[in-house]
Parts: sequence; structure tokens; C-alpha cells
Amino acid sequence: MLALLCAAFSLGLYTGVAERISGTVSAQSTTYITSDKAPGSIDAGQLWRAWHILEGNYVPTHSSSTIPTPQERLYGAIAGLTDSYDDPYTVFMPPADAQVFQEEISGEFGGVGMELGIKDGVIVVVAPLKDSPAERAGIRSGDQVIAVDGKPTTGFAVEDAVKVIRGKKGTTVKLTLARTGEPKPIEVSIVRDTISIPIIKNYHTPDGIYVIELYSFSANSVDLFRKALREYFESGDTKLILDLRGNPGGYLEAAVEMASYFLPVGQMVVSEDFKDNREAVVHRSSGYNVFHNKKLSMVVLVDQGSASASEILAGALQQHGVAKLVGAKTFGKGSVQQLIDLGGGAQLKITIARWLTPNGNSISEGGLTPDIKKDRTAEDVKAGKDPQKDAAILWLTSQ
Repeated sequence: MLALLCAAFSLGLYTGVAERISGTVSAQSTTYITSDKAPGSIDAGQLWRAWHILEGNYVPTHSSSTIPTPQERLYGAIAGLTDSYDDPYTVFMPPADAQVFQEEISGEFGGVGMELGIKDGVIVVVAPLKDSPAERAGIRSGDQVIAVDGKPTTGFAVEDAVKVIRGKKGTTVKLTLARTGEPKPIEVSIVRDTISIPIIKNYHTPDGIYVIELYSFSANSVDLFRKALREYFESGDTKLILDLRGNPGGYLEAAVEMASYFLPVGQMVVSEDFKDNREAVVHRSSGYNVFHNKKLSMVVLVDQGSASASEILAGALQQHGVAKLVGAKTFGKGSVQQLIDLGGGAQLKITIARWLTPNGNSISEGGLTPDIKKDRTAEDVKAGKDPQKDAAILWLTSQ
């Protein structure tokens, strides 16, 4: 399953800016065959009475105003129905929006390169992408996007923010941000570019510690992760840092496969709780467990930009005693979305379940709490300091 930055992805949408929708959604659309008859418990005639009243009586107040087409009215009705569920990750996407979403999850798109989500009705940056225009402009995880090109984002869904931030390569978008610790809003102008989603980087430290920085759970991330682990084995190092900071998520299957390299067969990685709609689905380790006869000291670095699939992998490794979590509390994106084709190019993205960690905690309820809490401030970033990684190295060298 794929996570919209949007989630999307991952994510809030990798905004776009090039952006995605935070969250985890299914990688392929599914056509659901359901009844098209009105439920017997409601008076569906109210809808059609309103339709005909508007059609026969509405007069535009401005000469430049246009009357929506019948198709646009239908889409508006579906969008209103979806909005009534008051879930930021359950959205109706007319054909144009659905096409944008598909472009986002393809791995390359135009924009500024950051993952957007929504918290308490406010558009927030889950994480800027590595080496993206957004990161170079100083955008940080947790920034609230309160206006785009001077237009307030009050009442925006993530998709609305993506639409106004996205644009042609070489054009500029101005974001007004509210940032913790800053008394006044910050204005940042960013030149849009073509965004390719980075995946992984791995290297040694002078302390004899091997570091794997994972930026997204994409379709080919498992192969790249396997290669990085092989290089780790060949290095002779026994201490490992998996850096998931700023990783907004991606494919569920990728997170489960990666966890399988550390866990015995059958151990729970995560479960999908569907409430009373159907039985829970438990995702278990495939049991590669390549470290079963090898000494391993491991830290997973996390922050408020670690979301969805990142939280699934980090939670499994923490709660099975494989790794210590170091950093700041994670984003808390723990719901599952499914893409459903409605016909004519329109799609419905609907929350169908919530993620539960191996100990039964809901990821959405506060995210993951690190074993060793350590913040990294804006001043640290400007000065090139990384106290979170320093704390991880300190713990590892003590083992």
C-alpha cells in the first residue's frame, strides 16, 4: 500500500510544489461495485429538489460569474458528502485532481518539494524533501503554511494547498509560514523546479558507525535498502544508525520488508484496525532476520517529519527491542487510505483503517515517543550541528 504525503504518499500531498499526499494508500486504484440506490433511511428527494430549485432560479450576482455544469454540480455534491466525514485524509478527487495525484506518486513532478499534512485544521509541512528547493529555502518540518502568494489557507484541504503551490518550473511561489519560536510570520519565496523523490544515502562515520539515511518508502526502496545492508555487513561495523528524519512515508510493503531484515518470522510489524467493518489485518515479518547471529547495536533517528511508513518501521524496531529511537516525537500519521475509482477519471480516497503498533498503540494518537529525546533547533541547522545524531553516536559508542 502506498502512503499522500499525501500523503501522501506519505504522505499530506508532496506538495507542489511537487507534492504528495500524506498517508498510506493503495498503490493501485480499486473499482468497488456497490449499490447506486438511495439508502432507504433518508429522503434523497431533498437533494434533487435542491438541484432543480437551483437550476431553475439561480441568478449570478456578477456578469463574470458562471453557472456550474451538471457534471460540476454532481462533483460538488460528492465533495460535500465526503467533507461531511470531517477527515482530512478522506477526499473526493475529480479527474483533474486524480491525475495530479497519480503524477505525484509516480516519483517525479514539478513544484518545491515538500510533504504537506493537516493538523487541527491547519496546513503543516510534514517534511521538505532532501536537496529540494523547499529544503534549500529553509522550510522546516512543523512549519504552518498560513498563506500562499498572499492568499490565506484557512479552511484549505491539503489538496487545495497543493493546487496553489504547484506551478511551472522556474516560476516563484511565496509562502507565509508560522513557525514555533518565531513571534511573527515568515515569508519565503521559492523557485519551483522539477522534483525527483530521493530515496537513500549510506556512509561510514569516523566513529566506526554505519549510517543509512532513508528519505522515502518508494517502489524500489527495498532493493536499495538491501544493498545498503549488504555494504554494512561487508564494512565489519557492528553499530548502525537508520535515519528516518523527514521521511514522510510511502509503500506499506516496503516498511514491512525492511522490518523483516531485523525480525524473526511471524513477528508483528503493524496491524490495520478496521473497527467493526471487518477483521483486523496483521502484517508480519517474513523472517529474513539477517542479524540473528550477528551483534547489532542500532539507533533509529526520528523527528516530527517522520510519518506513516516511517512510524510503522520505527515502531516495530523499537517495540521488539531491536533499536532505540532517538530524536523528537514523530508526526502521528497512522491511518490507511484506499483509492477507489468512481468512473470518468474521478476517484475517492477514503480512510479505511488505522495503524496499530505491535503493542497495540494507535500511531495517530500522538505518534511515537523516542527513547532518548533530543531536539534539533533552527540554530543547530544553521550552524551545521546535529545534536540528535550526536546523541545517537554517544549511545552507540557506550554499547
